Amino acid sequence: ATRADRQTHCAEHHHRTDAMARLLAVLALVAAAAPFLRAAAQGDGELLPFAVGAAPAGCDVGQGEWVYDEAARPAYEEAACPYIPAELTCQAHGRPDMSYQHWRWQPRGCSLPSFNATVMLEMLRGKRMLFVGDSLNRAQYVSLLCLLHRAMPEGSSSFETVDALSIFRAKAYDATIEFYWAPLLAESNADDGVEHQLNDRLIRGAPMDRHSRFWKGADVLVFNSYLWWMTGDKIQILRGADNDMSKDIVEMGAEEAYRLVLHQVVRWLDGNVDPKKSRVFFVTASPTHASGQLWGDEAEGSNCYGQTAPIADASYWGSTSRAMLRVTGEVLGASARVPVGVVNVTQMSEYRRDAHTQVYSEQWAPPTKEQLADPKSYADCTHWCLPGVPDAWNELLYWKLFFPASDQAL
Repeated sequence: ATRADRQTHCAEHHHRTDAMARLLAVLALVAAAAPFLRAAAQGDGELLPFAVGAAPAGCDVGQGEWVYDEAARPAYEEAACPYIPAELTCQAHGRPDMSYQHWRWQPRGCSLPSFNATVMLEMLRGKRMLFVGDSLNRAQYVSLLCLLHRAMPEGSSSFETVDALSIFRAKAYDATIEFYWAPLLAESNADDGVEHQLNDRLIRGAPMDRHSRFWKGADVLVFNSYLWWMTGDKIQILRGADNDMSKDIVEMGAEEAYRLVLHQVVRWLDGNVDPKKSRVFFVTASPTHASGQLWGDEAEGSNCYGQTAPIADASYWGSTSRAMLRVTGEVLGASARVPVGVVNVTQMSEYRRDAHTQVYSEQWAPPTKEQLADPKSYADCTHWCLPGVPDAWNELLYWKLFFPASDQAL
Protein backbone atom coordinates (compact mmCIF):
# COMPACT_ATOMS: atom_id res chain seq x y z
CA ALA A 1 0.00 0.00 0.00
CA THR A 2 1.19 3.49 -0.78
CA ARG A 3 1.80 6.11 1.90
CA ALA A 4 -1.35 7.92 0.73
CA ASP A 5 -3.36 4.71 1.08
CA ARG A 6 -2.03 4.20 4.62
CA GLN A 7 -2.91 7.80 5.54
CA THR A 8 -6.41 7.36 4.12
CA HIS A 9 -6.83 4.10 6.04
CA CYS A 10 -5.67 5.77 9.29
CA ALA A 11 -8.04 8.67 8.75
CA GLU A 12 -10.94 6.30 8.09
CA HIS A 13 -10.04 4.23 11.16
CA HIS A 14 -9.90 7.37 13.32
CA HIS A 15 -13.26 8.51 11.96
CA ARG A 16 -14.82 5.12 12.70
CA THR A 17 -13.32 5.10 16.20
CA ASP A 18 -14.61 8.61 16.86
CA ALA A 19 -18.06 7.72 15.55
CA MET A 20 -18.12 4.56 17.67
CA ALA A 21 -17.18 6.57 20.78
CA ARG A 22 -20.03 8.98 20.09
CA LEU A 23 -22.45 6.09 19.58
CA LEU A 24 -21.36 4.42 22.82
CA ALA A 25 -21.80 7.69 24.71
CA VAL A 26 -25.32 8.12 23.37
CA LEU A 27 -26.17 4.49 24.17
CA ALA A 28 -24.80 4.96 27.69
CA LEU A 29 -27.02 7.99 28.17
CA VAL A 30 -30.08 6.17 26.83
CA ALA A 31 -29.38 3.19 29.10
CA ALA A 32 -28.93 5.45 32.12
CA ALA A 33 -32.04 7.40 31.24
CA ALA A 34 -34.29 4.40 30.67
CA PRO A 35 -35.94 4.50 34.12
CA PHE A 36 -36.54 8.24 33.77
CA LEU A 37 -38.00 8.55 30.28
CA ARG A 38 -41.14 10.31 31.43
CA ALA A 39 -41.37 13.45 29.28
CA ALA A 40 -39.74 16.56 30.75
CA ALA A 41 -41.68 19.22 28.93
CA GLN A 42 -42.15 22.95 28.83
CA GLY A 43 -45.55 24.50 29.35
CA ASP A 44 -46.46 23.98 25.70
CA GLY A 45 -45.65 20.28 25.89
CA GLU A 46 -42.32 20.49 24.03
CA LEU A 47 -39.33 18.62 25.43
CA LEU A 48 -36.83 20.90 27.15
CA PRO A 49 -33.52 21.26 25.27
CA PHE A 50 -30.91 18.70 26.44
CA ALA A 51 -33.51 16.76 28.46
CA VAL A 52 -33.55 13.00 27.91
CA GLY A 53 -36.03 12.21 30.67
CA ALA A 54 -37.39 13.53 33.93
CA ALA A 55 -36.68 13.03 37.60
CA PRO A 56 -39.14 10.69 39.34
CA ALA A 57 -42.20 12.36 40.84
CA GLY A 58 -41.42 13.78 44.25
CA CYS A 59 -37.66 13.72 43.70
CA ASP A 60 -36.05 16.91 45.02
CA VAL A 61 -32.33 16.58 44.34
CA GLY A 62 -31.51 19.41 46.74
CA GLN A 63 -32.88 17.47 49.73
CA GLY A 64 -31.00 14.44 51.01
CA GLU A 65 -27.93 13.47 52.98
CA TRP A 66 -24.17 13.22 52.68
CA VAL A 67 -22.96 9.61 52.52
CA TYR A 68 -19.32 8.79 53.30
CA ASP A 69 -18.05 6.84 50.29
CA GLU A 70 -14.29 6.37 49.91
CA ALA A 71 -14.83 4.09 46.91
CA ALA A 72 -16.66 6.70 44.81
CA ARG A 73 -15.27 10.00 46.07
CA PRO A 74 -13.35 12.00 45.16
CA ALA A 75 -14.26 11.88 41.48
CA TYR A 76 -10.78 13.17 40.57
CA GLU A 77 -7.49 13.94 42.30
CA GLU A 78 -6.55 17.50 43.21
CA ALA A 79 -3.08 17.13 41.67
CA ALA A 80 -4.47 15.61 38.46
CA CYS A 81 -6.66 18.59 37.53
CA PRO A 82 -4.66 21.47 36.02
CA TYR A 83 -7.48 24.01 36.31
CA ILE A 84 -7.80 24.35 40.11
CA PRO A 85 -6.51 27.75 41.28
CA ALA A 86 -4.10 27.87 44.21
CA GLU A 87 -6.82 29.36 46.41
CA LEU A 88 -8.67 26.03 46.34
CA THR A 89 -5.85 23.44 46.45
CA CYS A 90 -6.11 22.46 50.10
CA GLN A 91 -3.91 19.35 49.96
CA ALA A 92 -1.11 21.23 48.22
CA HIS A 93 -1.26 23.79 51.02
CA GLY A 94 -0.95 21.33 53.85
CA ARG A 95 -4.44 20.28 54.88
CA PRO A 96 -3.78 17.24 57.08
CA ASP A 97 -7.04 15.34 56.46
CA MET A 98 -8.78 14.14 53.30
CA SER A 99 -12.13 13.10 54.73
CA TYR A 100 -13.87 16.16 53.24
CA GLN A 101 -13.25 14.67 49.78
CA HIS A 102 -15.08 11.40 50.45
CA TRP A 103 -18.66 12.57 50.97
CA ARG A 104 -21.24 11.82 48.26
CA TRP A 105 -24.61 13.61 48.04
CA GLN A 106 -27.60 11.26 48.01
CA PRO A 107 -30.97 12.88 47.19
CA ARG A 108 -33.76 11.73 49.44
CA GLY A 109 -36.34 9.40 47.93
CA CYS A 110 -34.78 9.06 44.49
CA SER A 111 -31.80 7.65 42.68
CA LEU A 112 -30.56 9.28 39.49
CA PRO A 113 -27.85 8.34 36.96
CA SER A 114 -24.30 9.11 38.07
CA PHE A 115 -22.41 11.98 36.47
CA ASN A 116 -20.90 10.71 33.22
CA ALA A 117 -18.21 12.95 31.74
CA THR A 118 -18.25 11.38 28.27
CA VAL A 119 -22.02 11.68 28.06
CA MET A 120 -21.93 15.32 29.11
CA LEU A 121 -19.24 16.17 26.57
CA GLU A 122 -21.22 14.40 23.86
CA MET A 123 -24.38 16.30 24.77
CA LEU A 124 -22.39 19.55 24.62
CA ARG A 125 -20.94 18.75 21.19
CA GLY A 126 -21.04 21.91 19.08
CA LYS A 127 -22.46 23.89 22.01
CA ARG A 128 -21.43 26.76 24.27
CA MET A 129 -21.93 26.55 28.04
CA LEU A 130 -21.41 29.69 30.13
CA PHE A 131 -21.19 30.24 33.89
CA VAL A 132 -21.83 33.82 35.06
CA GLY A 133 -21.28 35.04 38.60
CA ASP A 134 -18.80 35.24 41.46
CA SER A 135 -15.93 33.15 42.87
CA LEU A 136 -18.31 30.42 44.08
CA ASN A 137 -19.68 30.10 40.56
CA ARG A 138 -16.12 30.04 39.26
CA ALA A 139 -15.35 27.20 41.67
CA GLN A 140 -18.29 25.25 40.26
CA TYR A 141 -17.02 26.00 36.75
CA VAL A 142 -13.53 24.73 37.61
CA SER A 143 -15.05 21.68 39.28
CA LEU A 144 -16.88 20.85 36.06
CA LEU A 145 -13.66 21.12 34.05
CA CYS A 146 -12.01 18.73 36.52
CA LEU A 147 -14.92 16.28 36.26
CA LEU A 148 -14.61 16.33 32.46
CA HIS A 149 -10.81 16.34 32.30
CA ARG A 150 -10.18 12.59 32.42
CA ALA A 151 -12.65 11.97 29.58
CA MET A 152 -10.86 14.37 27.25
CA PRO A 153 -8.39 13.00 24.68
CA GLU A 154 -4.88 14.18 25.52
CA GLY A 155 -3.99 17.46 23.83
CA SER A 156 -7.55 18.07 22.66
CA SER A 157 -8.38 21.00 24.92
CA SER A 158 -7.20 24.52 25.67
CA PHE A 159 -7.83 27.07 28.40
CA GLU A 160 -7.37 30.83 28.49
CA THR A 161 -8.51 33.80 30.56
CA VAL A 162 -8.84 37.28 29.11
CA ASP A 163 -10.06 39.91 31.56
CA ALA A 164 -13.42 38.74 32.95
CA LEU A 165 -13.84 35.78 30.57
CA SER A 166 -12.29 32.31 30.91
CA ILE A 167 -12.71 29.86 28.03
CA PHE A 168 -12.17 26.10 28.02
CA ARG A 169 -12.24 24.62 24.52
CA ALA A 170 -13.01 20.94 24.08
CA LYS A 171 -11.68 20.72 20.54
CA ALA A 172 -12.66 17.10 19.99
CA TYR A 173 -16.27 18.07 20.68
CA ASP A 174 -16.28 21.54 19.10
CA ALA A 175 -17.57 22.79 22.45
CA THR A 176 -16.66 25.59 24.82
CA ILE A 177 -17.31 25.86 28.55
CA GLU A 178 -16.79 29.39 29.80
CA PHE A 179 -16.89 31.53 32.93
CA TYR A 180 -17.70 35.23 33.02
CA TRP A 181 -16.97 37.26 36.16
CA ALA A 182 -19.97 39.39 37.15
CA PRO A 183 -20.49 38.93 40.91
CA LEU A 184 -23.53 41.22 41.05
CA LEU A 185 -24.69 40.33 37.50
CA ALA A 186 -25.31 44.03 36.83
CA GLU A 187 -22.44 46.39 36.02
CA SER A 188 -20.74 47.31 39.31
CA ASN A 189 -17.58 48.54 41.01
CA ALA A 190 -16.71 44.87 41.67
CA ASP A 191 -16.33 43.94 38.01
CA ASP A 192 -12.54 43.74 37.87
CA GLY A 193 -11.67 40.07 38.20
CA VAL A 194 -8.69 40.79 40.45
CA GLU A 195 -8.86 44.34 41.81
CA HIS A 196 -12.50 44.41 42.79
CA GLN A 197 -14.03 46.78 45.29
CA LEU A 198 -14.96 44.98 48.49
CA ASN A 199 -17.10 47.63 50.17
CA ASP A 200 -19.50 50.41 49.18
CA ARG A 201 -21.38 48.45 46.55
CA LEU A 202 -22.24 50.57 43.51
CA ILE A 203 -24.21 49.02 40.66
CA ARG A 204 -25.83 50.33 37.50
CA GLY A 205 -29.54 49.58 37.61
CA ALA A 206 -29.87 49.37 33.82
CA PRO A 207 -28.94 48.58 31.12
CA MET A 208 -26.90 45.34 31.42
CA ASP A 209 -25.20 45.61 28.03
CA ARG A 210 -21.64 45.72 29.31
CA HIS A 211 -21.96 42.18 30.66
CA SER A 212 -24.81 40.66 28.70
CA ARG A 213 -23.09 41.08 25.33
CA PHE A 214 -20.83 38.21 26.45
CA TRP A 215 -23.80 36.03 27.33
CA LYS A 216 -25.49 36.06 23.94
CA GLY A 217 -25.45 32.82 22.01
CA ALA A 218 -24.86 30.50 24.97
CA ASP A 219 -26.71 27.18 24.76
CA VAL A 220 -26.52 26.61 28.52
CA LEU A 221 -26.35 29.54 30.97
CA VAL A 222 -25.56 29.02 34.67
CA PHE A 223 -25.93 32.12 36.86
CA ASN A 224 -25.27 32.75 40.53
CA SER A 225 -25.19 35.87 42.71
CA TYR A 226 -25.52 36.12 46.47
CA LEU A 227 -22.34 36.63 48.49
CA TRP A 228 -21.51 40.09 47.19
CA TRP A 229 -24.89 41.45 48.24
CA MET A 230 -24.40 40.48 51.87
CA THR A 231 -22.28 43.32 53.25
CA GLY A 232 -24.96 44.55 55.61
CA ASP A 233 -24.81 47.99 53.99
CA LYS A 234 -27.13 49.74 51.59
CA ILE A 235 -26.52 49.18 47.88
CA GLN A 236 -25.94 52.28 45.77
CA ILE A 237 -27.81 52.23 42.46
CA LEU A 238 -26.50 54.40 39.62
CA ARG A 239 -29.37 55.27 37.31
CA GLY A 240 -28.98 56.27 33.68
CA ALA A 241 -27.30 55.10 30.49
CA ASP A 242 -23.60 54.28 30.11
CA ASN A 243 -22.74 57.78 28.94
CA ASP A 244 -24.74 59.45 31.70
CA MET A 245 -22.31 60.26 34.49
CA SER A 246 -24.56 62.70 36.32
CA LYS A 247 -24.25 60.53 39.43
CA ASP A 248 -27.96 60.06 39.90
CA ILE A 249 -27.56 57.63 42.79
CA VAL A 250 -30.19 56.14 45.05
CA GLU A 251 -29.69 53.74 47.93
CA MET A 252 -31.58 50.48 48.39
CA GLY A 253 -31.54 47.60 50.82
CA ALA A 254 -29.90 44.42 49.56
CA GLU A 255 -33.18 42.58 48.97
CA GLU A 256 -34.72 45.44 46.98
CA ALA A 257 -31.59 45.94 44.88
CA TYR A 258 -31.23 42.19 44.33
CA ARG A 259 -34.82 42.00 43.14
CA LEU A 260 -34.19 44.91 40.74
CA VAL A 261 -31.18 43.18 39.18
CA LEU A 262 -32.85 39.77 38.91
CA HIS A 263 -35.77 41.40 37.11
CA GLN A 264 -33.23 42.92 34.69
CA VAL A 265 -31.75 39.45 34.12
CA VAL A 266 -35.19 37.94 33.45
CA ARG A 267 -36.00 40.73 30.98
CA TRP A 268 -32.71 40.11 29.20
CA LEU A 269 -33.39 36.37 29.06
CA ASP A 270 -36.87 36.90 27.66
CA GLY A 271 -35.48 39.11 24.90
CA ASN A 272 -32.33 37.18 24.03
CA VAL A 273 -32.69 33.46 24.76
CA ASP A 274 -34.64 30.95 22.67
CA PRO A 275 -36.17 28.47 25.15
CA LYS A 276 -36.50 25.90 22.36
CA LYS A 277 -32.73 25.78 21.92
CA SER A 278 -31.17 26.87 25.22
CA ARG A 279 -31.41 26.18 28.94
CA VAL A 280 -30.91 28.60 31.83
CA PHE A 281 -30.08 27.80 35.45
CA PHE A 282 -29.59 29.78 38.64
CA VAL A 283 -27.51 28.32 41.47
CA THR A 284 -28.69 29.39 44.92
CA ALA A 285 -26.64 30.79 47.79
CA SER A 286 -23.47 29.06 48.93
CA PRO A 287 -23.43 29.11 52.76
CA THR A 288 -20.60 30.28 54.99
CA HIS A 289 -19.57 28.74 58.33
CA ALA A 290 -18.01 31.68 60.13
CA SER A 291 -19.62 31.11 63.54
CA GLY A 292 -19.48 27.79 65.34
CA GLN A 293 -22.15 28.97 67.74
CA LEU A 294 -24.70 28.37 64.99
CA TRP A 295 -24.10 24.60 65.27
CA GLY A 296 -23.59 24.55 69.02
CA ASP A 297 -19.85 25.12 69.39
CA GLU A 298 -19.57 27.63 72.22
CA ALA A 299 -15.77 28.01 72.04
CA GLU A 300 -14.80 31.64 71.54
CA GLY A 301 -14.19 32.48 67.89
CA SER A 302 -15.02 28.97 66.68
CA ASN A 303 -15.73 28.58 62.99
CA CYS A 304 -14.98 26.15 60.16
CA TYR A 305 -11.30 25.87 61.16
CA GLY A 306 -10.39 22.37 62.26
CA GLN A 307 -13.75 20.87 61.30
CA THR A 308 -13.43 17.42 59.74
CA ALA A 309 -17.03 16.18 59.55
CA PRO A 310 -20.34 17.58 58.27
CA ILE A 311 -23.09 18.82 60.57
CA ALA A 312 -25.31 15.84 61.38
CA ASP A 313 -28.48 17.77 62.28
CA ALA A 314 -30.75 17.45 59.23
CA SER A 315 -32.68 20.57 60.28
CA TYR A 316 -29.57 22.77 60.51
CA TRP A 317 -29.73 26.18 58.86
CA GLY A 318 -26.95 28.69 59.36
CA SER A 319 -26.75 32.37 58.47
CA THR A 320 -27.91 32.20 54.84
CA SER A 321 -30.61 34.80 54.19
CA ARG A 322 -33.98 33.15 53.64
CA ALA A 323 -35.29 36.52 52.45
CA MET A 324 -32.77 36.61 49.59
CA LEU A 325 -33.66 33.03 48.64
CA ARG A 326 -37.31 34.02 48.63
CA VAL A 327 -36.54 36.90 46.23
CA THR A 328 -34.70 34.44 43.98
CA GLY A 329 -37.69 32.11 43.86
CA GLU A 330 -40.25 34.86 43.35
CA VAL A 331 -38.45 36.62 40.51
CA LEU A 332 -37.11 33.61 38.63
CA GLY A 333 -40.33 31.68 39.13
CA ALA A 334 -42.19 34.47 37.33
CA SER A 335 -39.99 34.28 34.22
CA ALA A 336 -42.62 34.49 31.51
CA ARG A 337 -40.92 33.19 28.38
CA VAL A 338 -37.69 31.45 29.37
CA PRO A 339 -37.88 28.86 32.17
CA VAL A 340 -35.07 29.16 34.73
CA GLY A 341 -34.05 25.95 36.47
CA VAL A 342 -33.17 26.66 40.09
CA VAL A 343 -30.26 24.53 41.30
CA ASN A 344 -30.82 24.61 45.04
CA VAL A 345 -27.41 23.91 46.60
CA THR A 346 -28.00 25.86 49.81
CA GLN A 347 -29.40 23.27 52.23
CA MET A 348 -27.01 20.53 51.14
CA SER A 349 -24.04 22.88 51.55
CA GLU A 350 -25.20 24.15 54.96
CA TYR A 351 -24.12 20.82 56.46
CA ARG A 352 -20.55 21.04 55.10
CA ARG A 353 -18.71 23.05 57.73
CA ASP A 354 -15.75 20.71 57.13
CA ALA A 355 -15.18 21.38 53.43
CA HIS A 356 -13.99 25.01 53.32
CA THR A 357 -10.42 25.97 52.48
CA GLN A 358 -9.86 27.14 56.07
CA VAL A 359 -6.17 28.21 56.12
CA TYR A 360 -5.05 25.67 53.51
CA SER A 361 -4.82 27.83 50.40
CA GLU A 362 -2.71 30.49 48.77
CA GLN A 363 -2.97 33.64 50.89
CA TRP A 364 -3.25 37.13 49.42
CA ALA A 365 -0.79 38.30 52.10
CA PRO A 366 1.46 36.30 54.47
CA PRO A 367 -0.28 35.61 57.79
CA THR A 368 0.92 37.69 60.72
CA LYS A 369 2.46 36.16 63.84
CA GLU A 370 -0.80 36.79 65.66
CA GLN A 371 -2.78 35.00 62.94
CA LEU A 372 -0.41 32.04 62.88
CA ALA A 373 -0.86 31.75 66.64
CA ASP A 374 -4.65 31.65 66.17
CA PRO A 375 -5.39 30.06 62.76
CA LYS A 376 -9.15 30.36 63.08
CA SER A 377 -8.72 34.15 63.01
CA TYR A 378 -7.85 34.04 59.31
CA ALA A 379 -9.66 30.88 58.22
CA ASP A 380 -11.63 31.17 54.98
CA CYS A 381 -15.06 29.75 55.77
CA THR A 382 -16.59 30.91 52.48
CA HIS A 383 -14.73 29.11 49.69
CA TRP A 384 -14.53 25.35 49.20
CA CYS A 385 -11.64 22.95 48.64
CA LEU A 386 -11.53 21.07 45.36
CA PRO A 387 -12.30 18.22 45.04
CA GLY A 388 -15.26 18.88 47.28
CA VAL A 389 -18.71 20.39 47.61
CA PRO A 390 -18.85 22.13 44.17
CA ASP A 391 -18.54 18.67 42.56
CA ALA A 392 -21.90 17.78 44.12
CA TRP A 393 -23.36 21.05 42.80
CA ASN A 394 -22.40 19.89 39.32
CA GLU A 395 -24.13 16.57 39.90
CA LEU A 396 -27.30 18.51 40.65
CA LEU A 397 -26.75 20.61 37.52
CA TYR A 398 -26.24 17.42 35.48
CA TRP A 399 -29.52 16.00 36.78
CA LYS A 400 -31.37 19.27 36.20
CA LEU A 401 -29.99 19.55 32.66
CA PHE A 402 -30.72 16.01 31.50
CA PHE A 403 -33.47 14.87 33.90
CA PRO A 404 -35.41 18.01 34.88
CA ALA A 405 -38.40 17.87 37.19
CA SER A 406 -41.56 19.66 36.16
CA ASP A 407 -41.42 21.84 39.29
CA GLN A 408 -38.32 24.04 39.21
CA ALA A 409 -39.28 26.35 42.07
CA LEU A 410 -37.35 26.70 45.32
